[in-house]
Amino acid sequence: MQLQHRINAFVKLGQFLDQFSIAEPIKNNTVAFNDVFFDGFKHQLKLAQEHNGWFTKANLLYAIQGWAKVLTDKKLTEWLSHYDFCNSTPKQVAIIMAGNIPMVGFHDFLSVLISGHRVLVKQSSNDKHLVPFLAKYLEYVEPAFKGKISFTEQKLEGYDAVIATGSNNTARYFEYYFKNKPSIIRRNRNSVAVLQGNETEEQLEALSNDVFRYYGLGCRSVSKLFVPKNYNFDAFFKAIYKWHPVINEAKYANNYDYNKAVYLMSEFDMLENGFLMIKEDKSYASPIATVFYEHYESKETLISKLEKDKEQIQCVVSNGLISNEVNFGETQNPELSDYADGIDSISFLLKI
Repeated sequence: MQLQHRINAFVKLGQFLDQFSIAEPIKNNTVAFNDVFFDGFKHQLKLAQEHNGWFTKANLLYAIQGWAKVLTDKKLTEWLSHYDFCNSTPKQVAIIMAGNIPMVGFHDFLSVLISGHRVLVKQSSNDKHLVPFLAKYLEYVEPAFKGKISFTEQKLEGYDAVIATGSNNTARYFEYYFKNKPSIIRRNRNSVAVLQGNETEEQLEALSNDVFRYYGLGCRSVSKLFVPKNYNFDAFFKAIYKWHPVINEAKYANNYDYNKAVYLMSEFDMLENGFLMIKEDKSYASPIATVFYEHYESKETLISKLEKDKEQIQCVVSNGLISNEVNFGETQNPELSDYADGIDSISFLLKI
């Protein structure tokens, strides 16, 4: 199968997903194999919601919108134009997927198949409905994919390389277990935002999307703020108010109540507005419904700290601080070339 054939298949998948990028999907009769798959995918979305309380309709919709936006001929061709696929030898690549946000492992799935390899997927039990269904769609639009995609709940066997995503604890296990295979092992990472005190209301409102999207469960979710000495949080609290309905969602509210009780009983200083708490803390990973913050003395010392701690950080949201910063409100809109942990998975896959 030629690279262009693989691209064409994912473009058709993008067209299929685009139907579901609005609150009430509208069937497009020009989409390939819609009669076979349209109603089935609606059902899988319903199952995903029922199975995982964090996978709300809004979060599923946002994830699908993101993939529909990038699975175009232009975006895929531009992404892949920087690589040489001529000498790639097909191998079996295992993927161990996380399940913190909807379809979080799909970029790895796409990367393996677009590189010409076979894929063996071990899914998280928290996110097991969508990717297998979309894999079947791919096999319909490009029959050459048949036999190249498999899923397992058993012990991984017969693979040549592995891409595994998990916690810091599971990463140590992965490193030992896969030590004799080419691998990408991903650990916990969090995203941060740097505030300088001169942000506009629009920037802070955009930042609220980086904080609350997917309830802060993603590695691209902002879980910590760096602020100058004597920073006044009033403008921040005002700008994030549009997200206040989140407290009406049971799982989020339960976490808010629990963490608030822990902070109060421990007599921690914190600020809160009824749906988010902010607490001074040097850690990067904050609990749900909480954002940590830390003061910085100067931009120079902060830049040095961010560089020193880069293995713990996925994205840095800022305005004119560092070269690879992310704009306010854009952490959950990655491009195809925005690789997790900064590791180029296509380059890895072309060398195995």
